[in-house]
Amino acid sequence: MPTTTFFVAFATLFATVGVADIAFIFAALTKRNTARERFAFATRGVIIAGVILLLFGVLGNPILGVFGITIPALRTAGGLLLFLIAIDMVFARHSGGTGTTDEEEVEARSRDDIAVFPLAMPLLAGPGAISAVILLTTGAKTDLEFWAVLLAVVVILFLAWLTLLVAIPIQRLLGVTGLAVVSRVVGILLAALAVQFVFDGIKTSGLLGGVAT
Repeated sequence: MPTTTFFVAFATLFATVGVADIAFIFAALTKRNTARERFAFATRGVIIAGVILLLFGVLGNPILGVFGITIPALRTAGGLLLFLIAIDMVFARHSGGTGTTDEEEVEARSRDDIAVFPLAMPLLAGPGAISAVILLTTGAKTDLEFWAVLLAVVVILFLAWLTLLVAIPIQRLLGVTGLAVVSRVVGILLAALAVQFVFDGIKTSGLLGGVAT
């Protein structure tokens, strides 16, 4: 199993899924629910998000083929999207890329079951995470790298599930300042990865005189 591919995928998905952020939002949305209800929400949400992300991972190339999108174009666009998400993380801003918008959060507070919305989507399987999965799987050069990316998806979702189960203690432990520190550090790493994706996309596109791949 290519360890480099796995850790790059793990780091990218850790940032785009926003495991720490989700704990705070989940704790706020379920503060009136019982422990059993929170367990049910977390389990169903993670399973649904897993199906969504793995589906996009497996069908990434066919989806690109239908719309006539090349791999270099996806790498460049995906890198730009991840860079915008990284900027939001570094400056501790919230957007619809890795979490819910203000309007979505207001709607979620009125729901009895948050497993599908907003937990599964857009919190766990949001635009940033879906783009990252497609970007990583289509960029895999071997079957082993492809499976390493899918394994990273499973590991991240399992970590997210564990985090959701202890969301309220994590919220009390980290606090707003702790979450901001974690978000900024991960955002800097994601920004560097995003720029590398853009560089790779431009390099393989043939725009600089090379041969497109």
